[in-house]
Amino acid sequence: MPPKRKNRSKTRRSIYVLPNVITALSLFAGFYGLISAVNGRFMPAAGAILVAAILDSLDGTVARVTNTTSLFGREYDSLCDLVAFGAAPAILMYEWILKPGKLQVLNLFNGETKTLSLGLVAAFIYLACGSLRLARFNVSAGQRDPGFFQGIPITGGAIILSSAVFWHHRGPQPMVPNSLFILILVLVTAFLMVSTFDYVSLKHRLVSKNSHPFETLVLAVLFLGILIVKAKTFLLPLCLVYMATGPPTTLIRRSGRNSPGQAPPSPEEGSAEKDSPPEEGSGRGDDAENAPEEGGSHP
Repeated sequence: MPPKRKNRSKTRRSIYVLPNVITALSLFAGFYGLISAVNGRFMPAAGAILVAAILDSLDGTVARVTNTTSLFGREYDSLCDLVAFGAAPAILMYEWILKPGKLQVLNLFNGETKTLSLGLVAAFIYLACGSLRLARFNVSAGQRDPGFFQGIPITGGAIILSSAVFWHHRGPQPMVPNSLFILILVLVTAFLMVSTFDYVSLKHRLVSKNSHPFETLVLAVLFLGILIVKAKTFLLPLCLVYMATGPPTTLIRRSGRNSPGQAPPSPEEGSAEKDSPPEEGSGRGDDAENAPEEGGSHP
């Protein structure tokens, strides 16, 4: 009997390590993307950030399925997310188009091109807003509607910026990006991460609220495969559409809550909603009820 207990203990420890290994792989992918961006290899950098986002969506799920959630896992995931989805995309955008000499704007009055030096500031604003997004998520765990994000997750922000690199490499030869468009995209993405706009949690809608999970999983895998193969063409338009859904979704939800014919929730319902597990990103809390799905990602 004692040997069996010892074996069970070893198995338990090995399962506990599994989600943190996935988080470490996500960190490595983000770090690889950062190094690739510094070396001028922008497509591998964008691809590595996308791989990191896929891994980030798995670690929290694995932790809950194996019942190995922990406060350590949540904090570790949050720190890794800041590197993979905060620093790596910021440096990628800076090295790609925002560094001095590359960020140029056409003067409509005289037709001359003017070089701007706002790239470093824009990249830092994105990084700072990403860190604030993670901090806000950590302190509000367990108090949100699990079906919606408050602001775009930092993981989503990283995917949006990476999709711009894919878009400009969709042809045989890389296209010269519009530096003003990229500058605006970086700043708008940063603002939406720290905004209070409501964004639908697609994972929660597809998994937690679905009566046909297996069929949905098959379709989701097929869609993900097509998206990865055609990421250069479809990823940026899909990201832009998702970014635009925040304000109208917020308006619809708030108008519904303020409707005079809608009864206020009962204390039992309010308590159940507060205790429901958040479904954002891929962080891991103390237990299943407090296991956020974003690092402590922000589609």
